[in-house]
Amino acid sequence: MNHRTLGNVGAVSEVGYGSWQIGSDWGDVSEAEAVEAVETARNAGIDFFDTADVYGDGRSEQILGDVLEDDIASGDVTVATKAGRRLDPHVADGYDEANLRRFVNRSRENLGMETLDLVQLHCPPTDVYYRPETFDALDDLADEGKIANYGVSVERVEEGLKAIAYPGVETVQIIFNPFRQRPAELFLEEAAARDVGVICRVPLASGLLTGALSRDAEFPEDDHRNYNREGDAFDVGETFAGVPFETGLDAVDALEDRIPDDRALPEFALRWILDHDAVSTVIPGSTTPAHIESNAAASEAAPLSDAEREAANAVYDEYVREHVHHRW
Repeated sequence: MNHRTLGNVGAVSEVGYGSWQIGSDWGDVSEAEAVEAVETARNAGIDFFDTADVYGDGRSEQILGDVLEDDIASGDVTVATKAGRRLDPHVADGYDEANLRRFVNRSRENLGMETLDLVQLHCPPTDVYYRPETFDALDDLADEGKIANYGVSVERVEEGLKAIAYPGVETVQIIFNPFRQRPAELFLEEAAARDVGVICRVPLASGLLTGALSRDAEFPEDDHRNYNREGDAFDVGETFAGVPFETGLDAVDALEDRIPDDRALPEFALRWILDHDAVSTVIPGSTTPAHIESNAAASEAAPLSDAEREAANAVYDEYVREHVHHRW
């Protein structure tokens, strides 16, 4: 496993583990499955784990805290969590010091950590990025030793660009994959210029870029790929990276026709992301041990060839760009 620098957080595995699936919104996942997934990730060399306080109302944090207890105590892993989506209503005014302090303390308890490695604002309303007092509150929590570093998780490139204007922001988490290419135009360059770490989520477009989904795929009622296709629960860009499902399947077929037979599609997608030097870590999520291991192995896979990169660009332009590029 190769490592890269994540802002001031330090060196982390360039393939991390996104733990949304072991919390909620991906169908039923048993405690045993969740534990095995985290253990598999750790055994595969992954030492960066991303979670949030709303994944299963804290379930994901608690599982990570339990399974990784010794590694957390020894400093051998980095755990990043998120705060803010517990607000109801989820409005900019709620991102004040009192609420952030409450959320941080709850995550500290869930994870069993005196000082959280990294706290990210969890896709807040755009107006939050124009509230310096929110970032002042995070500075206060850092000064008190409750958090070591803070960053943001954003929906849109513009939010990421605004966030990195705050000197305390060490990381930005953003959706970036062969079906969501806009961050490569400006954002990655600006983040690198400021030594801001970049965490890439939804790298496999909610399973589209695994090549394992078909047109007759059925998803459980409590799977966001069922109930959030139109953005009814949260930003539609989080589900299939914002690409309409049928269009995404057409794009996958076209991509698979253009990449070498010896390059599995998930490896292709993860390598496409990692081939951008400004990326610090990519955080695929899965509960299938074999998939977790193969995702981790992408760290050692060969970079994409010019022909592979051209194939990704051609498919994006032909099938995907019109649906996502102007939105996020």
